[in-house]
This record gives sequence, structure tokens and C-alpha cells, in this order.
Amino acid sequence: MRYFPSSQLAESSRESILLRAVSTGFPCLMVACCWLMETAAFAQQQQPAEHPLAPAIRMARDSLQRLDAVKDYDATFTKREWVGQQFVAQRMYMKLREQPFSVYLKFGEPNEGREILFVQGKNQNQLLAREASGLASLIGTVSLPMNDPKVTAENRHPISDMGMRRMIELLIEQWERESRYGEIDVKYYPNARIGEMACEAIEATHPVPRKEFPYHVSRVYFEKETRYPIRVENFGFPRRPNEPPPLIEEYTFSNIHVNRGFTEADFDRRNQNYSFGR
Repeated sequence: MRYFPSSQLAESSRESILLRAVSTGFPCLMVACCWLMETAAFAQQQQPAEHPLAPAIRMARDSLQRLDAVKDYDATFTKREWVGQQFVAQRMYMKLREQPFSVYLKFGEPNEGREILFVQGKNQNQLLAREASGLASLIGTVSLPMNDPKVTAENRHPISDMGMRRMIELLIEQWERESRYGEIDVKYYPNARIGEMACEAIEATHPVPRKEFPYHVSRVYFEKETRYPIRVENFGFPRRPNEPPPLIEEYTFSNIHVNRGFTEADFDRRNQNYSFGR
């Protein structure tokens, strides 16, 4: 017995009905039209439903596209994250330039006065660090690889992941992987707030732990006016029923000023406003 794809059978049936309609006249043609309309409606019903994450990914990609116009910016960067068995909470002033990728950080709390400088392609892609107090300050400026234990002890991500652009890229990559699976609930909050800042937020929740899902809940906040991604939160799966999900990482950008026109001097260790040369 020979089998045909359903599309071929449908096409053959349509041709047969149309031929009969032409030969027998108008009434049969009406029947043919009705049959074709029913077939089209059935085909539409068979189209796979859009994944719940698809609109969220589109919103995130729109935000990423808006960042294309941002060449540099300064901001207050606040992070809270679990690194190994240690919970790290830090706040710092940052300057960031997209090309070549460059970051300057000056810590507020803790480690007040600590300075970090990283310029991609310079200093063998190592970062410069200078402590402002304590015994470490006596050593002066040190060069550290991004994967140095002193660096990874306080950071879940390398400094090359710093900034709004990379933050939203990582979330898009995560959601694109997760969109191959089901078991997800996506909610939208058009009137969210972070402090006094009006935002739109997306929350994606996986009800059941799976190896494919790194987090139980992921949230992203977009500043309402600019559509910039200003916060990402990721929560782990609760260990026990009815427990709140534990925060794994949270990154927030505030007091953002874009396209400041930073020059090489802003990312030069010899800058007189920095302490690297002392």
C-alpha cells in the first residue's frame, strides 16, 4: 500500500472537487468553495501555538536594538549575588564604553574607593585593581586575569559581561534555549517600578526543576521611556514547598547618563583622577 503526505491528499481532493464543480455546474461549485473554506480553517487550527517566551524575547531584542545608539555611559551599578557559599552585595560608580569595550569602576560600598580598570585588547586582557585602604592598598596597582581566584571569589560573571547590553544578551540567550521546552508561565507587568523609576517588567517562571532550566524565576525590568534594560533578577528553585525562591543574582543600573563622549583618557591608568599610577 502506498502512503501520501496529508498535504498531497488534500491537494488531490481539492483538484477533484473543482473539476466536478466545473463539469456539473454552480451548485457543486458552491459545495467546493465551502469545503475549501473548512479545510483552510482546519489548517489554521493545526498551526502550532506561539511559545509563551516568544513575545518576551521580542521585547528583549527591541531593548537590545535601542542600545545600538548608546556608545558609552556612566551609571551606578548595584549587584547582589551568590558566589559559591558567599553572598556578595556591592555598589559602585561605573563608566562603560562599547568600542573598544572598556570599563572603569569605583566602589562605593563595601571596599570604598577600590578602583578597577579593564580595556579589551590592552594589558593582555587583564584588569587593573587598586585598593584604597587596608594592607592591600600598600601593594598598589595589580594586574589580574579575569579568572584569577581573587576576582572570581566576588563575581559570578567576568568583567567582560559588564553592562546593560551584555546583561540583556545573556537573558535572550537563556530564554532562546528555554523556548525549546514547555513548562513555563510568563507574566507581564506594564506598570512596575524600581524606586521612583517607571518600568515594564517580564517574569518567566518554571514550576518544576529541570536540568534545562537554570532558574526557577527570571525577571527583567525595562525603563519605560528609554526601553533600556535596567535590572535582571534570577531566583533558584525552593528547597522545600511553600518556601520563597532564593535570590541567585540581581543586577541593577541606575542614574544612567548615555553618550557622554568618553575619550581614551577615561580608560587610561595614567588619568590623574584615578589612583592606578600612585
